[in-house]
Amino acid sequence: MTTQLATASFMLNTGEIVDLSSTVTDNAEGELKVSTLYSVAAVSIGQYAEGKSIAQVISPVTAATGQMTYAYINRRGAILCVLPVAQAGQAWTPQAPLAGVTLQAGDTIQCFSVATANAGRYCAYSVVTQNGVHAIFAGQAASGNVDLTHILSGANIGGALTGMRIACHFFVCDEGALISSGNGLYVLNDRGLPIGACMASNPTQVQPIPNKMGLASIGLNFVARIICSA
Repeated sequence: MTTQLATASFMLNTGEIVDLSSTVTDNAEGELKVSTLYSVAAVSIGQYAEGKSIAQVISPVTAATGQMTYAYINRRGAILCVLPVAQAGQAWTPQAPLAGVTLQAGDTIQCFSVATANAGRYCAYSVVTQNGVHAIFAGQAASGNVDLTHILSGANIGGALTGMRIACHFFVCDEGALISSGNGLYVLNDRGLPIGACMASNPTQVQPIPNKMGLASIGLNFVARIICSA
């Protein structure tokens, strides 16, 4: 298994800057902890900043050498807040957090990296719904149709978000010209027709930014699908 350095920096509502840095194992979820550069111990974000909130994402969760596919704040085994991701040298703007949450002891930052661009063909669709549900759907692109599934429950987007409307989203994928589903992914309804879309962002070339275009209201048996020509 390969490893690489994951980093990020946040400003808290108190005005403090939190520096985060951890070595994570590729192709598996790992925890990004507070750096020992300015802290006496490498601890989880919830332990370090209990009772505080993230006011600004100064630097997104960043992969040093490969690709960061997704990241989020985990609370008691659930996705509390989707976090932006980037690759070192390609990030270009700070971002506001996608939710205002007060951190609790036990909260952790989880991230998923791959060793090099297109390793394993991993991709991830991060969404926030109008009623504040955060979700990430991931999979490995392949020739033909691939329906992305929830990283924790394994459900498709229809099973996980039935009756909800997406408020913003971003899709991390580096399949490039192989993508034949509108340069990104489509959300398909129960008749197999596209009713939503999100273009792909390749973090090795550009920092993925959440957007509010191509949003969909989700019903049962809907899927988030990427189609590749090879």
